Amino acid sequence: MPFKELGLHSNILKGIELMGFSQPTPIQKEAIPHILAGRDLIASAQTGTGKTAAFVLPILHRLMNQDKTKNVRALVLAPTRELALQSTQQLEKLSTYVNLRGCAVFGGVPIDPQKRAIAQGVDIISATPGRLLDHIYQGHINFRDLKVLVLDEADRMMDMGFLPDIKRIVSLLPPTRQNLIFSATIPEEIMSLARTFVHDPVRIQISPKTTTAAGIRHAVYPVSHEQKTDLLLKILCSEDMRDSSVIIFVRTKHGADKLARTLQRTGITLGVIHGDRSQGQRLQALDRFKARKFQVLVATDVAARGIDVKDVSHVINFDVPHAPGDYIHRSGRTARVEATGDAFTLVTPEEEDFLKDIEQLINQRLPRVVLPDFPYRKAPMHFSRPAGDRHRPHGRKHFPPRGGQGRPQGSGGHPGRHERKHFAK
Repeated sequence: MPFKELGLHSNILKGIELMGFSQPTPIQKEAIPHILAGRDLIASAQTGTGKTAAFVLPILHRLMNQDKTKNVRALVLAPTRELALQSTQQLEKLSTYVNLRGCAVFGGVPIDPQKRAIAQGVDIISATPGRLLDHIYQGHINFRDLKVLVLDEADRMMDMGFLPDIKRIVSLLPPTRQNLIFSATIPEEIMSLARTFVHDPVRIQISPKTTTAAGIRHAVYPVSHEQKTDLLLKILCSEDMRDSSVIIFVRTKHGADKLARTLQRTGITLGVIHGDRSQGQRLQALDRFKARKFQVLVATDVAARGIDVKDVSHVINFDVPHAPGDYIHRSGRTARVEATGDAFTLVTPEEEDFLKDIEQLINQRLPRVVLPDFPYRKAPMHFSRPAGDRHRPHGRKHFPPRGGQGRPQGSGGHPGRHERKHFAK
């Protein structure tokens, strides 16, 4: 089905063509007609399936066909600064031929520029709850003409403790409006919240909430704790990673900074994103990563649902996520919108239980990979491998050629300078 069959305005179709979109993704195909019809909606789809455009496109269409005012007419609530920016950036690109304006509102930056942008008149605001309440209490925003409310990544907002703020914001909005909830999962907490303000909603679930994207090729690298960094470097500096774009997920902010310093000492250029980095630092790191000036981005889970970067080839879990659902969101940074990508996880014996929880959640046993030329101090045999893998220690049968990290590289041990060149300046 082409986009033109969804009934979108011709000027919006021009913006879609400009962005290179050819056909709507399943969530877009299912959600857009209902939103255009004015229905409330609760939609779940896994990360990387095009949920942002699924609500931005019909909102643009609806606002184009209404009388323009100086007040905000659509509000998108998002859990992180990155997601708030993502919605605004998609709006800017898709509305190239549309006379509508939007702005992102989030904390960690001065409030006055946002205040001035709102005062000049915006049609759509994409905001994090805390900073939005600051603007509301200071009298910067008038919601009198609000037509649409969107909760983006609603389950993540629940996880981050935003439920009281969301309830407070909803209580301040006009009662007559369209309500849209988009999320990777729909736990009971979201349904309880939805029952307080969503009216006769359409329910859409594109895929089971416990699956990863079909285009992701998974691999688990068993390793001792003390050799985890060496193994990561061996993977990063292999020939297969020459033209790769890699996001490395670390569980804590301290751990992310420590790993980043170690990688930088080997000549790898990278950016770092976590909650203690300023907004300017986070934006700069993300922009340079998008521009391929950095091939590596080290991040905590604050970035798992806020990074929309085209052609991320690899996600590497340096630390196994303790919440199994986070594995789905992390791996969803690659293989976005029906592309393919690799998700690698470095697992120590102490992290085996977390891995088992992940495999139980996604109902899939992840293939184990052992690098044949890496000098393991202790053979990583604490994982039981399928019998077919025992004579193929790198498990090549699981991987198409691009993703294979099991081929011998160099002489083993810590990567030499000739191996680092792929990630050096």
